[in-house]
Amino acid sequence: MFILLISLLIDITIGELPNFIHPVVYMGFIGKFLEKSKHARFLLGMFALILEILFWLFLCKTLLSISKWFEIYFLTSTFSIKSLYSHVKRCYEDEEEKLRKNVSYIVSRDVSKLNKDKLYSAALESLSENISDGVVSPLFYYLIFGIYGALLYRVVNTYDALFGYRNERYEWFGKFPARFDDVLNFIPARITALLIALFNFKGAFSYLKKYRRLKINSMYPMSAFAGVLNLGFEKVGVYKLEGKRVEKEDILKGLSLYTKVVFVWIAIVLFTVVLKTKLF
Repeated sequence: MFILLISLLIDITIGELPNFIHPVVYMGFIGKFLEKSKHARFLLGMFALILEILFWLFLCKTLLSISKWFEIYFLTSTFSIKSLYSHVKRCYEDEEEKLRKNVSYIVSRDVSKLNKDKLYSAALESLSENISDGVVSPLFYYLIFGIYGALLYRVVNTYDALFGYRNERYEWFGKFPARFDDVLNFIPARITALLIALFNFKGAFSYLKKYRRLKINSMYPMSAFAGVLNLGFEKVGVYKLEGKRVEKEDILKGLSLYTKVVFVWIAIVLFTVVLKTKLF
């Protein structure tokens, strides 16, 4: 409980660790080396991810044998509550080029030709999806498997972010990491949707019913989020959720919903830790 509380307080008040000591900055170094090969791309991607997982788990175990305080260091690096809030808050912006630049930091799509409402939409889509990836999932696996579960999740999710693209370069190399990430996010994505739905059951479930199958995991939190706020999300050529056009003020509404969802999830996590402590 103490380690979890300190880790959460550090992230919520200070934010991300500095880049030069942040584990996630260095995750993927094996994949970046091996993906240069043109042979056996699928097997190389699988081998790189497994090797990377083993490396970080071994490093974590070694440092924990020196001092238990290293658990705070590793755990804090697996979630990003304040950072996600701050990045999206910067998208509360009128000037289109500044908005475009800020949105480009949090989405992988090409934003060069998006108009303002599509830029605001992209920011909230990223926010809703990352409630699961950046908050719910790492704490979910921490509850079940401790620091090693949270760390394993972060390595896999980082590999998916680096290599999980359906293009000529990464189609096969990133396939295993992407599918592994899908498996790990299956339950947390649905938990996230339920947490979001607490703030407007009718709206959330009407969107979930219509759109949840568009993407195996990310559409669950995204459609619930859009449903609660009655907004229309669209990634041209990929998906389109009907609803009100996203405007600047919706960024603040989205951040307010994000804060409430995170608060409820942290309360559930802390309660579960206390319950586990008393039972075991």
